[in-house]
Amino acid sequence: MDAPNTDLEKHPDGNPRRHSNDVTERRIEEEGSTLTATELREIERRLSLRPLAIYELVRQEGEDELTRPTSSLWWSGLAAGLSIGFSVFTQAVLRAYLPDTPWRPLIECWGYSVGFLIVILGRQQLFTEITLTATLPVLARPRWVGAKALIRLWSVVFIANMVGTAVYGAGIAFDVLGTPDITAAALAVSRKAMEAGPWSTLLRGIVAGWLIATVVWVLPSAQNAGFFVIALLTYLIALFHLSHVVAGSVEAMTLMFAGELMPHHAIWGFYLPALIGNILGGSALFALISYGQVAPELDQKGN
Repeated sequence: MDAPNTDLEKHPDGNPRRHSNDVTERRIEEEGSTLTATELREIERRLSLRPLAIYELVRQEGEDELTRPTSSLWWSGLAAGLSIGFSVFTQAVLRAYLPDTPWRPLIECWGYSVGFLIVILGRQQLFTEITLTATLPVLARPRWVGAKALIRLWSVVFIANMVGTAVYGAGIAFDVLGTPDITAAALAVSRKAMEAGPWSTLLRGIVAGWLIATVVWVLPSAQNAGFFVIALLTYLIALFHLSHVVAGSVEAMTLMFAGELMPHHAIWGFYLPALIGNILGGSALFALISYGQVAPELDQKGN
């Protein structure tokens, strides 16, 4: 059995371990503790990360993304564009095999989470996900060089995502797997997604961007529940008929290759409003609010 430990655990460099919860940390420093080292480690493991710690994790990830080679961003973005197609396809599979009842969307929309699970857990480059992670470093150090890096990252990933969704959309429209029932269901899902006008698509895009940014923000403290966090929040995007520019691009491309949607209608009616909405929700709103809640603490620490 471990001997009682009245001191904070030490890192290899000899500095006190920094607990996530400042109140608990100060109390242990002032009063000491009869807890064992094992118990102290378990307490630290269970303490929730403070917003500042989450911010730093996401910011550092954003720093890494901003400096990645263009070729790496391209291939990862292309993989994400292809993978996100499984959201539409799986939703179509569920629709094809479920009875046409009022409760069908409650089950069918779970299929929408599949592509996001592949992309996020597979660490692929999804445009709406990096709107938050890549924006935080630029907010922390507003410089032209950072803005240029952000524009490069967004541009490469977005174009790569679009190429991937075009390939997947063509595969659905031309029924390359020979599953006409599922193709018909995918076309029905896609028609429904493209029904909203530009203004509604913009507003729905803002909410969708916020939810994807929430996934990024929550994952560091989700521990083993990351799978369920991603599944639930992306399920809500489908259930609420929100507009996600990358997943929605699979639907738009499917209709375009099927001859049911003209490119200029897709651009003005879906792509531009959804893109602007996702950026506003995930970057302009969520990133600014996330940065704002930790900015005073950053100033105190001299960051």
